[in-house]
Amino acid sequence: MILSGETRLAGILGWPVGHSLSPRVHGYWLERHKIDGAYLPLPVRPEAFPAAVRTLLELGFRGANVTIPHKRAALALCDSLDEAARRIGAVNTLVFAEGEIQGRNSDGFGFMENLRQGAPSWRAGDGPAVVLGAGGAARAAVHALLAAGAPEIRLCNRTLERAETLAQDMAGPVTCVPWAARAGALDGAGILVNTTSLGMAGKGTLALDLDVLPASALVTDIVYAPLETDLLRRARARGNPAVDGLGMLLHQARPGFKAWFGAAPEVTAEMRAFVLKRE
Repeated sequence: MILSGETRLAGILGWPVGHSLSPRVHGYWLERHKIDGAYLPLPVRPEAFPAAVRTLLELGFRGANVTIPHKRAALALCDSLDEAARRIGAVNTLVFAEGEIQGRNSDGFGFMENLRQGAPSWRAGDGPAVVLGAGGAARAAVHALLAAGAPEIRLCNRTLERAETLAQDMAGPVTCVPWAARAGALDGAGILVNTTSLGMAGKGTLALDLDVLPASALVTDIVYAPLETDLLRRARARGNPAVDGLGMLLHQARPGFKAWFGAAPEVTAEMRAFVLKRE
């Protein structure tokens, strides 16, 4: 990669950040679109985060992605926030424009675009959504599902109080269900969404009886390591349509890339294969 004096710069701020697939994602698009740009992994400790963001602004960066543990801290640094960032309470995309820091959240966009690509016949209004978890990914999924017209969200989390806080923040048709009653919440559901880490390599298996889940219900898991989680495998075996979690990561990157580098990227089968490839 040869950089010029006109190179557009962006990156991802996190701690740690070495595991992130984002440099691979954006690097693929930069090459594909023949853009004079670079996207850098930027490991930043929490205490240094505010100064790091301001330094990137002063150095002429176009912006940056924000990942764990900085997504909530980024809120306080922004001169403006989009509606998704305000509702979700976290920022995953910073855009630097005219000396200001704009905070955006594209996680909900990525979640919905992944479903639209992987299950084009599914509609949010088809029935209640069951969402497992109450962290940042759950907030993004709930916000996106409500905006898309889901008639009801049944929110199940191991800590009920955290689910209740999320429900209050969203101020929509969100019902909190105790973790022990999660299987019963599947009755009549139009979609099941796992936003917990259960099913991820090394995090334990998600114990969930799918017997009452309608065969037409879409099942999706934000976990993408492994790509085919036990939940998705069991869903497919009983005939449910299923969508893996990699697409959410890829699609949420699209708005930031367009803002920083000026091109509208696509998520293709070739791109998925490239991102998953291990050197």
